[in-house]
Amino acid sequence: MEHDFWHQKWSEGRIGFHQMEINAYLVSYWEKVDLAVGAKVFVPLCGKSKDMLWLRGRGHDVLGVELNSNACLDFFKENDLVAKTEDTELFVSHACEKLNLLCGDFFALTSESLSDVKGVYDRAALVALPMEMRADYASKLIELLPKGVKVLLVTLEFDSPQGPPFNVSGEEVKNLFGQRFKVERLGEAVDGDRQEVVWLLSD
Repeated sequence: MEHDFWHQKWSEGRIGFHQMEINAYLVSYWEKVDLAVGAKVFVPLCGKSKDMLWLRGRGHDVLGVELNSNACLDFFKENDLVAKTEDTELFVSHACEKLNLLCGDFFALTSESLSDVKGVYDRAALVALPMEMRADYASKLIELLPKGVKVLLVTLEFDSPQGPPFNVSGEEVKNLFGQRFKVERLGEAVDGDRQEVVWLLSD
């Protein structure tokens, strides 16, 4: 799945994956992550998700990474936030108080970028990627994250190979992350012909 695929979706406004409201699973299950106020939370492939505002409202420093520049800019504009923009070697940083969006390729991140991260929230990253890229994504995330991090992960299970979003089975979640994390299935709910599943990954 090339970068142009996602850039085209954003330019054409085909962003059905974007939720206008705060994700219900985040609200219901975030306490399971059990992070201290002020702990940094990483949101991969964050788009312009309002969930980042909710996390900031809980007292966390939020770090997002997003490929598309319009998504980053729209996040600040639509939420009446003023960002300080700075070019780095691999990313463009858009930051305001307790919130920083890095515009660029997730796979260009380094361990230093996430060295102080304590938690991860993934609602739309893993399920956005085809199978071969999910393996690369999981390996990269495991490589980058410091010890002791907890991950709240939301996946979808349904009977179709089509996507995005893609079907990600419980077996695949355990295969992708089980060598590093304890994998706990927290809950699920049926949404039409799909089942949404919430996971907690912990060292």
